[in-house]
Amino acid sequence: MLTWIMENMATIIISVVLIIMVAAVITGMAHSKKKGKSSCGCGCAGCAMNGACHPGKARHEAAGDSGFCGKNSMEDKKRGI
Repeated sequence: MLTWIMENMATIIISVVLIIMVAAVITGMAHSKKKGKSSCGCGCAGCAMNGACHPGKARHEAAGDSGFCGKNSMEDKKRGI
């Protein structure tokens, strides 16, 4: 058994590191979701589901606001949209 562990030590170490990294990413995503942050940190203008999950965004985009990574998205955050 000890011989097998020593022969596969590199694979075991790399696997453990990858598992820890994936767990950290998933945990970070869960915390961001609980805080209400989007996955990219930008607006919903480029999203295929634009307007479906945030119906209030559609009226801003109709008014000419892009809601994409800039001044408008910061103003929306201040307004709570």
